[in-house]
Amino acid sequence: MFIVKKKSVRLPAPCELYGYGGFMISILPSFSLTNLIWMRRFNGIYCVANIRGGDEYGEDWHNAGIIEKKQNCFDDFQAAAEYLVSSNMTTAKQLWIFGGSNGGLLVGACINQRPELFGAAVAAVGVMDMLRFHKFGIGRFWTSDFGHPDDPEHFKSIYAYSPLHNVKDPADSGNPYPPTLLTTADHDDRVAPLHSYKYAAELQHRAGASGSQTAPLLLLVDTKAGHGAGKPTSKQLEE
Repeated sequence: MFIVKKKSVRLPAPCELYGYGGFMISILPSFSLTNLIWMRRFNGIYCVANIRGGDEYGEDWHNAGIIEKKQNCFDDFQAAAEYLVSSNMTTAKQLWIFGGSNGGLLVGACINQRPELFGAAVAAVGVMDMLRFHKFGIGRFWTSDFGHPDDPEHFKSIYAYSPLHNVKDPADSGNPYPPTLLTTADHDDRVAPLHSYKYAAELQHRAGASGSQTAPLLLLVDTKAGHGAGKPTSKQLEE
């Protein structure tokens, strides 16, 4: 895990934890003006969890986070959050998580499984309906990492973490969801916006209607925009 902060920051401090964990993509240090502002102006900590499913440690690392082993990605991300809290870098209330696309799936799965571990969550253009992802757009090409929902053996592991199908009533679980923002775009041709629509509806129906849920569960739909790559400066300023 990469942890970046100003030397002068007093701990515990507000902290962003980012993750992806998929498709043999390595998440390595890179320049980000947004993250620089977060650290310089808000005295925040920025962390990147190099979880299984990526390529940071080669093919074995990737294979340890796919298909029936996909839960390892979520376990790693939650372990990273637990470390940040236990080491006094931050607190659960100050820790917010962010991920996009496959990382949006990561965020959705983790707030379903461990809502008490995070102070807020942002899931951008996430893959949330894991039982039907292969039926829309280019989703049929993702079975190498996710497995195939029509395969009975794959179905079991996929259903167990699919964000859409594992939303809990806070009254039953005892843990309300953190403030959550889902974002998508009406012209996203990579991850269809229906993933975020359906997950937001399920969150608001099952969790939002509960008397135990007080934090907002929100959906932001960007217009005249796609999956995020090459987003014009005007759109970034609006955000």
